[in-house]
Formats: sequence, C-alpha cells, structure tokens
Amino acid sequence: MANVIPLFDSKGLRTANAGARVLLVGAGPGDPGLLTRKAYAALQAADVLFYDDLVSAEILAEVPASVRRVYVGKPKGTTKVTQEDIISQLIEAARTEGTIVRLKGGDPFIFGRGGEEAEALQAEGIAVEVIPGITAAAGAASTTHIPLTHRDHSATITFVTAVRRDGALADIAGLAGEGRTLVVYMGLGKATDIVEALKADGIAGDLPVAIVENATRPGQRQFITTVDALAETVAAQNVRSPALFIIGRVATAGSALVRAGDHTATDGPFHWAHFAHG
Repeated sequence: MANVIPLFDSKGLRTANAGARVLLVGAGPGDPGLLTRKAYAALQAADVLFYDDLVSAEILAEVPASVRRVYVGKPKGTTKVTQEDIISQLIEAARTEGTIVRLKGGDPFIFGRGGEEAEALQAEGIAVEVIPGITAAAGAASTTHIPLTHRDHSATITFVTAVRRDGALADIAGLAGEGRTLVVYMGLGKATDIVEALKADGIAGDLPVAIVENATRPGQRQFITTVDALAETVAAQNVRSPALFIIGRVATAGSALVRAGDHTATDGPFHWAHFAHG
C-alpha cells in the first residue's frame, strides 16, 4: 500500500519491543477495504500473528507470507483453545519473538475479549497497543442500508452479546422496543431464548428483525423477519456464524436494501479493495 502514511515506525517498533509488546488489532467485519491504515501497517510489521475464525480469508491474504501465523480459534465440535491458553501463548511470544499482533474480527474492545488480554499482558509488564476496527454492526448497517439510528425510528442503540460468561442468555430486558435499536451479537444458538425473553419483556411479536450473515463479505446474506418468526427464520434459512440480529423499526426503514419478505442475498456484487504488499 504505497501511499499509506506510516502511523508508527515499524522498525522502531521492533527495536523498542525488546520482546515485550503486543498489538491488539481490529480486523473489521471482513472486507479488507475496511481495514484502517494503522491496522494494515501493523499487519505488515508483524513477526507473529494470532488470529481466529472471525478473521476473513481476505484479511489474512493481506498478511505477508513471512509472518508466523498462530490459529487460536474455537470452532464447534473441536477441542477448544481456552482464553487462558491464548493469553499464555501471547505472553510467551511477546517475550521471545518480536512484534506480536493479536488480530480480532471487528473491534478488539467490542465483544472481542481485548480487555481481558490487555489486562493480563500488562500485568506481566508487556506493553499493549490497541488499534480499533469497524465493529460488525456498523459493517452490517453499511451493506444493508439499515440505519442503526433514525430520527423517525430510533434514538437509542444498544449492542449486546447473547451469551454471558457462564453460557446463560444475557439480560436484554428494557433494551428493545419502540424508539430503540438492539443489535445482538453471537445470538444464533440463543434465538429461541431471545424471542422468549423479548416477549416476556412485552415486546410486540411483529417488531422487525434483520438477520445479517457474513456482513461485508462476498457470502453476505440478509433476511427481514419479526420477533415472532426469528428462531424459525434462523433455522429455515440455515443461518451460519458470523451473524447478528438488528431488532427494531430501523430494520424496515426506507433506506434498507432488503424489504420484508425479500430473502435474496446482496444487492449487487461486492467490490473488494486489495492492497499491494511491499
């Protein structure tokens, strides 16, 4: 990316590192064109890259071949890498291998466990730099034209993860309804529970819900449904992770690309922006 103005000196970074610095980098929702310039520069400066399932193949293609890659994903049906394992590996690599990049889908500090990793690294005397990324909700809104806020529909927006640390459904009471937008991350496995919780909170069954799968990626799909039909739609359409729910009147705002009952994928082809290495 020849015209990028360096936002940090990668050579100086390696010297200052002394094996004790980690960059927590937001990869954004998947489209490499949505990487920040600073995130791209960090990928070029990396000696070791830690990444997981939420980082798209297109983003990984922007990483130089010389960078050692460590997969720390947690796919279903396999032995999971625990958060403690990831932190231990980051600490060890930071002490011995130069510039360490922990690459996360979206933003490191929005449901990315970046805070936990930063705390643990700093407790070991390891310096941490955080490079933000575009969170999935913003990416989904941009490609579907669903406004997360709208003067006619919503003056409040809340992001919530569906699953708490103990595996239970997060408390979503009071977060959805008229005049509000609720975006639920990681909710596929809790769709039925989410519907029950919303109905118990007095939310109308006909309140619109947008389901966005693979936001900003070539395989993006989006569906407009209702609270009543949310779980049924997830099952019938075989919605896969990564996906999120946008709950509220904004889901059927006039600017939205998808109308009620339209279950087509994207509105036209995606135009990917790829950067030249070197």
